[in-house]
Amino acid sequence: MEALDVLLNRVSVPRLVEPAPTAQQREVLFQAALRAPDHGQLRPWRFLTVEGAAREQLGEILAEAARLKGDASEAALEKARGMPLRAPLVVVVVARLQDHFKVPKSEQLLAAGCAAQNILLAAYAQGIGAVWRTGELAYAPHVAKGLGLAQGEEVIAFLYLGTPLNPPREAPKVSTADYVSAWSV
Repeated sequence: MEALDVLLNRVSVPRLVEPAPTAQQREVLFQAALRAPDHGQLRPWRFLTVEGAAREQLGEILAEAARLKGDASEAALEKARGMPLRAPLVVVVVARLQDHFKVPKSEQLLAAGCAAQNILLAAYAQGIGAVWRTGELAYAPHVAKGLGLAQGEEVIAFLYLGTPLNPPREAPKVSTADYVSAWSV
């Protein structure tokens, strides 16, 4: 697939089924992630793969986080438990923010976001369905603890990956004129 085709036509694919990406496809996904812009070559990211029964364990962590934040209705807990079951593979993108004399943490966070986007682009290029869904529970201290995050680390994305249940929708055409203007003094 041509690079510009991927950039211009990638869309989120929310309905995902087995099989998950193969080991070879995953290697491409993570190699693409490592090509994200990275001022200072800090590699301010890491990735956790969650699949199989581990998805249910992640669901329990999310449900407990929902309970701790005060949303203990059975419907909310069931929704949280089911989140990781939306796809056969969940990639948790973790930003590893560190003090650096030249690279502010905001740049590091953006770099980790670019790594996540590169995974989505590489997935689309390989015919893998993918969607970025995070939500407020991703930022809960209980989730960080449950995932084993260290000081200075934070979840920035849950990327759901699998086989598209339906063909991807067509990317909407958006006018660049609505978002681009010349700056003048």
